[in-house]
Order: sequence, then C-alpha cells, then structure tokens
Amino acid sequence: MSGLAQCMIDCRQCAGLFRLGRDVEAALTMVDVFDKVQDQLCQASADVQQQWAQLLVSMLFAQEAQDWLGLADTMEYELIDLLETAHAHH
Repeated sequence: MSGLAQCMIDCRQCAGLFRLGRDVEAALTMVDVFDKVQDQLCQASADVQQQWAQLLVSMLFAQEAQDWLGLADTMEYELIDLLETAHAHH
C-alpha cells in the first residue's frame, strides 16, 4: 500500500474516533496522522502547502474548541481532498 493510501486511511480512522467521542485517543492518533500528511505534502506545490497550513490551523482551532465533529469532517473530507489534489499534481 502506498504512503498516500495509508495516510488517507489513517485520516478516516482518526476522524472516526472523534465522531465516536474518543477524543483523547483520537488526539494522540492525530499527531501521527499530521506527521504522515506533512511527509506526503513536503514535495507539494506552494499552493498546496499553503492550503495544508490553513487546514492545520483550522483543525487545531476545532480541537481547542472541542468541536470534534467539525474536526472529523475537516480530516475526513478537506484533508483527504488536499492529499488527492497534491498527489494528482505530483
């Protein structure tokens, strides 16, 4: 399995933990997921890296506000879209 595919699976699994209210476990997983995303996007265009930075800020704000569903949505949809976009332009 490619690193990209595994990264997307990890995003979905982490989002699932937030949806189930397992926020402590999800928050620990999220750190690893973000590291993997960073690795996937390190060669991406400046535009994609800018979008990643904005998504990261919004996800951290959602975490701080304990908006677990908002955080899960961002991880599962916007973050995966960004990974797919970056991969398509690679």
